[in-house]
Amino acid sequence: MSQDILSLVGHTPMVELRSCSPKPGVRLFAKLEGQNPSGSVKDRIVAYIIDRARREGRLAAGQEIVEASTGNTGIALAMIGRRLGHPVRVVVPDNAFGDVIQTLKALGAKIELAPARLGIKSAIDAAQEIARGEGAFLLNQFDTEDNPLCHYETTAVEVIEQLPDLDVFVCGLGTSGTAMGVGRRLKEHNPAIKIVAAEPRPGQYLQGLRSLEDGYMPPIFSADRLDGKIVVSSANAFRAVRELLRREGILAGLSSGAVLHAALKWCQRLENGKVVMLFADSGWKYLNSPAYALDEQIDAEDDGLDEVLWW
Repeated sequence: MSQDILSLVGHTPMVELRSCSPKPGVRLFAKLEGQNPSGSVKDRIVAYIIDRARREGRLAAGQEIVEASTGNTGIALAMIGRRLGHPVRVVVPDNAFGDVIQTLKALGAKIELAPARLGIKSAIDAAQEIARGEGAFLLNQFDTEDNPLCHYETTAVEVIEQLPDLDVFVCGLGTSGTAMGVGRRLKEHNPAIKIVAAEPRPGQYLQGLRSLEDGYMPPIFSADRLDGKIVVSSANAFRAVRELLRREGILAGLSSGAVLHAALKWCQRLENGKVVMLFADSGWKYLNSPAYALDEQIDAEDDGLDEVLWW
């Protein structure tokens, strides 16, 4: 019996995707971060950053917390803030999914809108200004080393415990905290493990992911921690998330479609191996998106347009 909702953060399950494997010698595994209390991997970093700030005296009891978010971090922050007695304000791009806005409101968060045409940097700047001008605590997910450190200390440890002999780890690229933190620990565990990131095409939008070419480079990102990066179109991500539901019965978020597509691309060069994918959230809040509008046809695109970038 868990004593508190926050004790349920992390320790997410890993499942083998037997019906998605492209070759007999290649095995695919998904770490289901949608099983966290608010439904995404962002519960981890929000709980970690807040706990550390409270212990170090940087976050006072009842102090407002502000953050820029396209969805999952804001939802995690609203849930955890409510549980711990912190008012929460979330700066959201004005093209965020309606279901995200409704969830934030239901959890009691105050919402500020930033122009999406100016990119995530506009929302980050607005959150920083609120923190400076009004004395709110800035969660600062894009810039704090607590983000990758959380994944280094928790997510990566779980991956190693669940599948110590993995060969490849694939995740989405948003703040880059997951790739940086998990990647560092996995390389310490076994330097031969390949760390691969899925990234949307410039100008395209996938919830939780962003192209590094769209004008904002997270300060915590370091390209030398990746073995490769695969640029995935929205259409291919949508098709992959549908296939995941059809083949495995897993209702996953849009970024998980990008991660699955990227993993399958990477598997083209493998004859044998174990590939772990991190699925950042579940698909419930995306049921009104094109990916799950099953009566709509997704425009065909040439799979050859996906790019594999190496360092």
